[in-house]
Amino acid sequence: MIAEELINQMIPPLKLYDTVEKALRWMDEFRVNELPVVSNRKYLGMATEQDLVDLTDRNQTLKEVELDYQDVHVMHFQHFYDVMEAAIKNKIQVVPVLDEMQEYMGIITINDTLAAFGQMSALQGQGSILVLSMPERDYSLSQISRLIEEENTKILSAYVSPDELDPYNIKLTLKLNATDLSRIIATLERFQYRITAQFNDGNSFDVGKDRLDMLFKYLDI
Repeated sequence: MIAEELINQMIPPLKLYDTVEKALRWMDEFRVNELPVVSNRKYLGMATEQDLVDLTDRNQTLKEVELDYQDVHVMHFQHFYDVMEAAIKNKIQVVPVLDEMQEYMGIITINDTLAAFGQMSALQGQGSILVLSMPERDYSLSQISRLIEEENTKILSAYVSPDELDPYNIKLTLKLNATDLSRIIATLERFQYRITAQFNDGNSFDVGKDRLDMLFKYLDI
C-alpha cells in the first residue's frame, strides 16, 4: 500500500492568509496537532498547535508565523511504512504527501497509517508479503512470476517503488497466496534477487521488522 492511496480527503490544507484562530479551530475539529500550509499547491511547512496556542494575537495570519517541518514529507509512491517512519521520527500526527513536481497532494494521519497496518495484517493472514530489491534494468515481473509459479504459488498483487536505500535500485512488493516462502526465496536468491523483507503468519524480518517495532514503540508513547 502506497502513500497516495492513504491520503485523507477530509482534511484540507491551510493557506498563508488564514488566521491563527482558524488554524487552531481546524486542529481541534480534525483532532490533529499539526496542519500543512500550502500556497499555489506548494507545500510550505506545517503550523503546529504548540506554536500557535501561545500567540496573543489570534487574528494574525499564518504568513506572519514561522512554520515547522518544511522538509518533512513523503512522495506519493512511497510505502506506508515510510509514512509511519516519518510520523514517528518527527513526532507528528500528519504527514504531507507530494508528487513528482513537489506539489502538495494531501496528508495522511497516523490513524490512516494504523488502518493500513491493520489491513496489511489481515492480508498477511491470507498469505505472505515479499519485498525484493534489484537494479531497475534487471526488473522483469514476467520472469519473477514464472519463478514463483513454478513453486505452485500465485502473485495476488504487486507494486514497484524506489529503493530508498539505493537510488539505483527499485523495490518490488509482492503479495503471495502461500505462507511457506523458503523454496521461493531460495529460488529467487539463486537468480540474484535480493530479499529485503518478508511477512507471513505475523513474522517479519529485516526492514519490515524494524518499522513494525517503530510502530509498537509509537503506540506505547
